[in-house]
Amino acid sequence: MIFKNVKLQENGFLILIQEDFLAGTALYKEIKQYSYFDYEVNEALHLSPGEEEIIWNLYFSIEKEYNNNTDEHSKAIIISHLDAMLKYAQRFYNRQFINRAPLTGSTLTKFNALLAANFEERKTKNIGLPTVSFMAENLHVSPRYLTDVLKQETGKTALELIHLFLIGEARNLLTAGEMNISEISYSLGFENATYFSRLFKKEVGVSPNKFNKQKNHAADATGASPYH
Repeated sequence: MIFKNVKLQENGFLILIQEDFLAGTALYKEIKQYSYFDYEVNEALHLSPGEEEIIWNLYFSIEKEYNNNTDEHSKAIIISHLDAMLKYAQRFYNRQFINRAPLTGSTLTKFNALLAANFEERKTKNIGLPTVSFMAENLHVSPRYLTDVLKQETGKTALELIHLFLIGEARNLLTAGEMNISEISYSLGFENATYFSRLFKKEVGVSPNKFNKQKNHAADATGASPYH
């Protein structure tokens, strides 16, 4: 491990950890679950004075243990402090997402508007399915940050929201009855109808074919046209 105090406009620190140091510990796997490591600089965590104090105290505890009284317990103690620091960072990010609720709502609105615009563009261009990376780039955030913000606000990831939008459009097109399943699949940007059918069944509970049959059966039962 390497510790380095960073002298900028405000005090900071840098902890460099060799992967081998974590090998065989629970933190070796857990550290990979913290998505904030993939955030961009402009998505950094903003700490309150009290939160800063907690992080600095953990840093000083790690530094002291690393430089003094090294024994068979030192590694476990250092890792426990690191684990606490990472968990506090996750808590503070969650707090930040909640405090930024109005901005998050704006992000969700822009996300849905971008999906709708992409759908309209696909009517005249073969541009494929919208991806999380595409959405994040156009919203000027990192993919992981976008997913975490939307997850905090809606309970669903960016990819899940993309899928829900696509399947919602698919249901509308199937109900209109003006295109067959292959045509709908292509218009939505799917490379093949098989993938489309699999995703549709996952989200709706039935295949597109069965959805059509149920729709037509319901229309016949009421004596109405299946397309109106």
